[in-house]
Amino acid sequence: MFAGLNVASAAEAVAAEGFDKILAGEHRSAANKARDAFRHPKETLAFFGVKADSTVIETFPGAGWYTEVLAPYLRASGRYVVAYPAESVRGIKSFQEKLAAKPTLYDKVKIVPIGAPAALDIRPDGAITAVGSGADFVLTFRNVHNWIDDDNVDAFMKSFFDALKPGGVLGLVEHRAKPGSKVKQAIDSGYVTEEYVIKHALMAGFKLDAKSEINANPKDTKDYQSGVWTLPPSFADKEVDRAKYQAIGESDRMTLRFVKPFAKPVER
Repeated sequence: MFAGLNVASAAEAVAAEGFDKILAGEHRSAANKARDAFRHPKETLAFFGVKADSTVIETFPGAGWYTEVLAPYLRASGRYVVAYPAESVRGIKSFQEKLAAKPTLYDKVKIVPIGAPAALDIRPDGAITAVGSGADFVLTFRNVHNWIDDDNVDAFMKSFFDALKPGGVLGLVEHRAKPGSKVKQAIDSGYVTEEYVIKHALMAGFKLDAKSEINANPKDTKDYQSGVWTLPPSFADKEVDRAKYQAIGESDRMTLRFVKPFAKPVER
């Protein structure tokens, strides 16, 4: 239905550029490495089209799971920027300490503090005015559900659009709700419908370029009292049915690639 990359060959290209060595690196904990089976970083970044010389902005990186992968991958030839919520003072401090602990991997990471909805310019250099300038990629992993309750989804989508160069890619992964689920359910459960995400990305000006089932999990029934946080790695219900949820694994996720269109030439 959608035109897209040959993910298998793209993943091979990523691996050829040293990605497998990064995934196996000692800087990653055993727990983080174990999550590769559910988060599929090599295949996901290949699907988005990220290369070693790309300029990438990741929004809300949390404790830096993808930072451990992207920062060393982009360090020599590319650029890696993280947009971190300014109100999370402890989060930023912890993230900065993580970077400082391994300067040979993280010394070139740029942090841009942001606040929704008023201060959402995620561009590392402020306003970019040159024609054709901007980031190659904006990536966001499992964040959309956090922005719905405060009605900030459209503000974030606009900031992503503004930060990308024409032809740039928004790569988005999110917990996937059953079709037809209500928005209120997304707030309570953490699961969001593809329809909702696509609608708001298109409203910002993006074009849906491709979908992937790389991060799908058909075992996820999405009907837990504690929402998506019932599943690993959160285990919100602690030891209650832990083995059952461990067997299910992490959530079923949509993986979407949007593109910022090139502006149509002005007729004279």
